[in-house]
Amino acid sequence: MARITLVPQRKEFFELFNQAAANAVAIARALVDLLAQAPNGSEERIRDIKDLEHEGDRLTHEVVGLLNRTFVTPFDRDDMYRLAGALDDICDHVDEAAGNIVGYGVKEIHPAAKAQGDVILRAASKLQEAVARLEGFKDSSRQLMELRELEDEGDRLNREAVSELFRTSDDAISIIRWKDIHEQLEEAVDACENAADVLEAIVVKNR
Repeated sequence: MARITLVPQRKEFFELFNQAAANAVAIARALVDLLAQAPNGSEERIRDIKDLEHEGDRLTHEVVGLLNRTFVTPFDRDDMYRLAGALDDICDHVDEAAGNIVGYGVKEIHPAAKAQGDVILRAASKLQEAVARLEGFKDSSRQLMELRELEDEGDRLNREAVSELFRTSDDAISIIRWKDIHEQLEEAVDACENAADVLEAIVVKNR
């Protein structure tokens, strides 16, 4: 039978969220490496990304397990589930985008995709900075504002990349493949913004 504790395990929860945010940065950095090197070394980069995606799952399960064993939590239990899930979603979308790049047999990476990868990494880094301020519910409005600016940049890059596809290519299969890749990369940026929204709501409710 699981042991239930009445004491809020502040450190354990915040450490797990910090680890999950750091993992999101690590998987984004691995994606940037993949985009820079593909097709050279793609199999190794994909393994790295898959390992980091599994680490994201593990950390999410740890948060859920700790929640199930803790009677009094540092902040709202549902918000903790949402934050853990939102951080894990970033890893899932990066993994999906990387899988598409390799699965479609892409031989040359479009510059726009490399730019999108850079935005994902910068957004994940800003999110990590904000999560690090969660303990004590410190103000993270600057980091979250900068993250949202990056999401706007990601939207613009995606629109321009898809427009360029239809303007410059008459290869329908290539258009479909690259449109899918660009949109999945944008989903990873959106996942960073979603995590930022969850985090902001937590801070506002607990200040």
